Amino acid sequence: MKPIRLISGFLTVGFWTLASRILGFVREILILAYIGPGPVMDAFVAAFRLPNMFRRFFAEGAFNAAFVPMFSKKYEGSEDATTFARDALNGLALVVLALTALAMVFMPAFVWATAEGFSGDARFDLTVGYGRIVFPYIVFMSLAALFSGVLNATGHFAAAAAAPVLLNIFVVLAMVMANVLGQQVIDWLLWSIPLAGVAQLALVWRAAERSGIRLRPARPRWTPDMRDMLVIALPAALSSGVLQINLLVGQLVASGTENALSWLYAADRLYQLPLGVVGIAIGIVLLPSLSRSLKAGDDMAAQTALSRAGEAALALTLPAAVALVVIPVPLVMVLFERGQTGPSDTQAIALAVMIYGAGLPAFVLQKVLQPLYFAREDTRTPLRYALVSMVVNAAVAIGLAFYIGWLASAVATTLAAWVQVALLAAGRRSMGETARFDARFTQKLWRISAAAGLSGGVMWAAMHLLTPMLAMPTWRYGALAALIAAGIMGYFALAQALGALNLADLRASLRRRR
Repeated sequence: MKPIRLISGFLTVGFWTLASRILGFVREILILAYIGPGPVMDAFVAAFRLPNMFRRFFAEGAFNAAFVPMFSKKYEGSEDATTFARDALNGLALVVLALTALAMVFMPAFVWATAEGFSGDARFDLTVGYGRIVFPYIVFMSLAALFSGVLNATGHFAAAAAAPVLLNIFVVLAMVMANVLGQQVIDWLLWSIPLAGVAQLALVWRAAERSGIRLRPARPRWTPDMRDMLVIALPAALSSGVLQINLLVGQLVASGTENALSWLYAADRLYQLPLGVVGIAIGIVLLPSLSRSLKAGDDMAAQTALSRAGEAALALTLPAAVALVVIPVPLVMVLFERGQTGPSDTQAIALAVMIYGAGLPAFVLQKVLQPLYFAREDTRTPLRYALVSMVVNAAVAIGLAFYIGWLASAVATTLAAWVQVALLAAGRRSMGETARFDARFTQKLWRISAAAGLSGGVMWAAMHLLTPMLAMPTWRYGALAALIAAGIMGYFALAQALGALNLADLRASLRRRR
């Protein structure tokens, strides 16, 4: 994939991911306003995390690491890529349907294993009931992940990136309608999730057919390709889903504190905006690009793709991380403090946002570095690093819980992410020049870091100037917009002055793309 096509794909995925995250913010605002931190929201968070965790294990993690490189190479060569994709679809469907059947029967055990602190209070039974409603979502989203992998591998990024928007549209409309009709908001919220999964699957399935890949359900077949994919997918599912495992460990630690899961969920949603827009978009676009370059033996193209992806990731992530650390209280207060969410909730959520913000660059760098291994069909090395990260996460979360309570889970997640990045970076040494950042990246790195750090001072000063307006119900939205605008303009001005970014080159590249 040429650099301009790489950037084009990144912008496409980034745009739709941004749209999804913005609607996701609307979703979280409504959840916190209509339901608010408490037993019901705690139970919803724990229940909804179950299908999401398994989706990343069985679908996104495994297929981004195993299916996409294998399909890309077959599609690029003369092999039958459609038959391979059909066999993968049928095998995945069998696995997730069996998993869903088990979950329906053993849901109490699933809840106890992931939120043991709920035992003995009303949250446990609520979570079991909610889990049985939302867990079938994994079937539709796992299959949608396969079709998204097909679309990404063939260079059709739009439909796959737009599909997650449907979940937020369904959920937002359901909660608003429930509130208007005087119904139970939580009931409408729960049932909208599997319905949204059906819509997402339909969208990407149809888009794959339009791209020339026609897949139909059939009896699963065990073939050498399926065996090879399984060998790659099993460790990849664990290594790509390490963040979910770490979050579950944190959930176990925090489940003993009332409202803690609700606070962590809100904080997680806030830092997921830049992580989703930048990290996930780059990871989706970079893996097929690296796979094709390595297949073609084009080392220069592989190194260029890696370096430009890393450069773009840090240029957008570092200032966002600084903002989460410097101005968490205004962000949380304006976005979430209303209805059932009060000032004490704001302070708790803001603390978690600061901690997650410190780990944001690590979460994004994982998305940049992991494709180096996956493109070479090496999933065992990232798995070893992931296991080390999991041990660090569990030790820190459990050890610090005695001193700082529920916040220990956020600290552990951030520290474990940085440990994993350090291991991924060190493991590249045996891969040669294609796995190293080029000279331009090295020159830009310190300049981007300096511009992001100085923009934090701009935001800190602007926050103090706007503090009176941020406390006013009517003016706080405009004040937050002004605060964010000051940070953005300050960062880009400093980045231009320090040579971290060249706005003229960016405008020229956008003109070439058009």
